[in-house]
Amino acid sequence: MLNIYCPYCAEKRDEQEFRYAGEAYIARPERPDEVSDEEWGDYVFMRSNHKGLIWEQWEHVAGCRKVVVVNRHNVSNVIQATYTLIGGKEAFLAREQTTQGVV
Repeated sequence: MLNIYCPYCAEKRDEQEFRYAGEAYIARPERPDEVSDEEWGDYVFMRSNHKGLIWEQWEHVAGCRKVVVVNRHNVSNVIQATYTLIGGKEAFLAREQTTQGVV
């Protein structure tokens, strides 16, 4: 059972108040009309599904009804942080920049 902090309500709430909304920050092709069917299928259906810290979107359906971003370890279920969509994007990009140099 997860307890998710909603940055809009400023409270930790039970997971049952939220609806999982998928992986966060998936890069949409810049020109969707120019990509192949295979590339479009990868964008729509393929997810990273890696083990470790993941970025997820959850909608607070029984509360403020806003979408929050959760950075969670998918093995231990430990939530590192929760963000608004904009705040999460900044943290996501900062994390991506720091991990690109790591091999």
